[in-house]
Amino acid sequence: MQAANDNLADDVLEGATAIAIFMNLKARQVYTAVSAGHIPHYRIGSNLFARKSTLLAWIAKQEQSQVAA
Repeated sequence: MQAANDNLADDVLEGATAIAIFMNLKARQVYTAVSAGHIPHYRIGSNLFARKSTLLAWIAKQEQSQVAA
């Protein structure tokens, strides 16, 4: 079961700065997008989190929407 936990830990981004680095954005842009409900995220208390896998799937979906339009 440890391997599954290791994969989860590698998939989770904690904080706007980590999310911003992963997405090549500024932390302020992440906060703005989160406030507007534009990027997938979740909170535990006041802490902001996102999963790399979820963000990558969301980005792929956004790209597909642009190609279809």
